[in-house]
Amino acid sequence: MTVNDLIEKLDLEVLNLAEGDREITGGYVGDLLSWVMGKAESGDMWVTIMTNVNVVAVASLVDVACVVIADKAEITPDVIEKARAQGINLLRSAKSAYRLCNEQILL
Repeated sequence: MTVNDLIEKLDLEVLNLAEGDREITGGYVGDLLSWVMGKAESGDMWVTIMTNVNVVAVASLVDVACVVIADKAEITPDVIEKARAQGINLLRSAKSAYRLCNEQILL
């Protein structure tokens, strides 16, 4: 499944779309950034409620396919701009992390 497919199927809000054709090869849910750095894998869909600029740095370091912000967590323009500058697919949903993962699995 590509990031574009995920956006359409989960009705995600696009905050930054740098590489919509990027293939999603797995998934990770987590909010502790140091934990994500050690456990998430390249190509993952990363679901989190964290919205500070360090999320973009971790996403870039791990090379995730996309970051999905759950629970419609507020995100500042500087974080979106950093995602744009780093080429990170940054998406958001009003759904909880649990619902996002369940629905993605069912797709």
